[in-house]
Amino acid sequence: MEILESGTSEEKIKILETFDCTNDPKIVKKIINCLDDPDIKVRGEAFSSLVLNKNTISNFLIDGLKDSRKNIRGFGALVLANRNDTFSIPQIIDLLKDERSMVRSCALGALGHLRAKEAKNIIRNYILDSNIEVRKSALQALINLDEKISDDEIFEISKEKDDELDQLIVKIKKSGPEGI
Repeated sequence: MEILESGTSEEKIKILETFDCTNDPKIVKKIINCLDDPDIKVRGEAFSSLVLNKNTISNFLIDGLKDSRKNIRGFGALVLANRNDTFSIPQIIDLLKDERSMVRSCALGALGHLRAKEAKNIIRNYILDSNIEVRKSALQALINLDEKISDDEIFEISKEKDDELDQLIVKIKKSGPEGI
């Protein structure tokens, strides 16, 4: 516990590698806190540890979606998605209202990964978000859901000159049911 709080990055990573099977609430919460570590390698190892953990830890992860730290909220949503936790979809949808674009982008990615059909109309609202990364995540989520967008929406999105956005537009034109 002390190492996860104040150890070096190398020490934290070594410890996190051993905690992919824990169900101790204190340790799980500490691992979740590591999603906000200054070192990206520690965050990545915490992410892996949480995804690989086969125990019932979803409640801790869902609680993390209300954390004040954007990394805990955003990466927590992605961990839940990678664990295929469909019960967390309502709480992930709530993250779409987050003031931080990074959190909205992660939430959209999580909903797309979970194939959250019940969120398709809400996701559609974010294809014209003020943040380009959020727009990309919304488009990718709609692609994952086999949805199309209207020609008017494509026209609006196309105003932004971005190669990745253009590739997503091509993909979404090819996916989904005919017409909207």
